[in-house]
Amino acid sequence: MPWVKLVVYESSTSGIYMDGYLPLYLPLVQKFYQTISRKNIIGLLFFESSHFLTELTAILCNLNSMNKRLLTDGRNIIYMLSLCIWMLQSCRNDHTDVAPTNVQLTTEISSDGSGYVKFIATADNAAYYYISFGDVSGATPFKSISGVADHIYNNSGNYEVVVTANTNEQVFTSFSTSISVSLNVPIPSGGYTSASSYSGMTLTKAEEFSTSSIDPSNWTFENGDGCPNCGWGNNELEYYTSQNAFIQEGYLIIKAKVESRGGKSYTSSRMITKDKFAFTYGRVDVRAIVPKGQGLWPAIWMLGSNINTVGWPACGEIDIMEMIGGNGREKTVYGTAHWNDGGYKSSGGSKTLSQGLFSDAFHVYSIEWTDSNINWLIDDVSYYSVPITSYNAAFKKDFFFILNVAVGGNWPGSPDGTAKFPQIMIVDYIRVFQK
Repeated sequence: MPWVKLVVYESSTSGIYMDGYLPLYLPLVQKFYQTISRKNIIGLLFFESSHFLTELTAILCNLNSMNKRLLTDGRNIIYMLSLCIWMLQSCRNDHTDVAPTNVQLTTEISSDGSGYVKFIATADNAAYYYISFGDVSGATPFKSISGVADHIYNNSGNYEVVVTANTNEQVFTSFSTSISVSLNVPIPSGGYTSASSYSGMTLTKAEEFSTSSIDPSNWTFENGDGCPNCGWGNNELEYYTSQNAFIQEGYLIIKAKVESRGGKSYTSSRMITKDKFAFTYGRVDVRAIVPKGQGLWPAIWMLGSNINTVGWPACGEIDIMEMIGGNGREKTVYGTAHWNDGGYKSSGGSKTLSQGLFSDAFHVYSIEWTDSNINWLIDDVSYYSVPITSYNAAFKKDFFFILNVAVGGNWPGSPDGTAKFPQIMIVDYIRVFQK
């Protein structure tokens, strides 16, 4: 049953005599007549009141301009009320809300494996839009005034996207379409490739990442935020998980992304070969592409296998490659040795490209490790060496591998608006040659 709101004015007081709601039901209208028939009514103001989100439409029935005898004649007040109600209904019919038409949805699906999709909904006569992305059952649709929405999908797959173009909450038109999202990372072709053999040496370990998933017999994930040594001793901002690393087409992918986990704003992965593979001396070749962006800190490194016994830095650390991102720093990588000799000691060097960034293409990061020296190379060109003597004898024992992409920390600093996530480190292979 429709309702109207009436504001009734009385001339004797020049004020409001009645302010309330009246259903359009004849017995109640008659009751209303009995109440006001003896009053000196100068006007009736009607408002439509239907569903709570429908716009209110007002019509002023200015009865004061009509014959006053008509206003005071009780026999005619019902006629005037009916006339105003008819005017209200006529106005309502003349202004029926029009449902949106020509609903369309344009999608821009990122090809970088990020899962990022930009949606642009358009329609005629639409005041706003609701978009259901189709990846979370029962999720509240995203409301957009402009029709533009950004969304990140966490899994590859086909998704049914539903767009509702709304004139208001009761008048709308829906449209659905299917999209395909792939989290596969584009693998650049070309770049440097190292030799498959070296004179006088034998290939003793080759991690080619040729299995469908990361081999648990080779790798262990170190998950979490490093606590009680929180931030992994460097005030890093990421929370490590096993979900951020996977194998794609024979490549290891480590993905750092914006994601809340364990009180941290970023997630990434950290993988080690501790208790599964360790060695002393040899040549190591690691073919990889590093990420870029302020706050990114990829590393390919090694720790002494006796770390649980002697701690760090007494166990020794060999950083085969580290890079810190932001402000063009991606053109430089670092190789460093850390140890203890009556206190913390370190020695290291760096290599800077004459053009381009290390994130642009594959490079091979290598060390040649003997009982007397550690030599760092990039693309088979030496750039730094550290002698091994009695004062850094930690490097005469077994070491294991670590691969990780840190976010933030004392050295690179925190990400800012220039860093685009997710960021990827791609590792083609790790090879160990020994005499």
